[in-house]
Amino acid sequence: MAWAVLLVNGGSNMFRISTIDTQQERRLVVEGTLVRPWVDELRKTWSCASNALEGRGLVIDLTNATVISREGENAIFDLMKEGAKFSCGGVLTRHVLKELARRCHTTLNDVLNRNCSEK
Repeated sequence: MAWAVLLVNGGSNMFRISTIDTQQERRLVVEGTLVRPWVDELRKTWSCASNALEGRGLVIDLTNATVISREGENAIFDLMKEGAKFSCGGVLTRHVLKELARRCHTTLNDVLNRNCSEK
């Protein structure tokens, strides 16, 4: 099952969160610009998605995030502290996650979804 929320603010601030449910996990696929006001939407979606997991993992997929503002980094840090696992694509996103993991007194591999850390 999958569903998506597409939010547009002006011309270039496109943001979408798609939720993909499988037997093993619920994945929040973040696409576009993780900037204000979309940071609050990520927090709300994480909170709602955390309900009724029935033993499945919850992963935030940042592979298609194009911009992560300071507010976005703070939200990722807060979710990381709550136990969020992440999937990422590019070198810059991976670097952001590594720095946030360090601030959270853990390692990058501890916050990455198993499939991402094996790459």
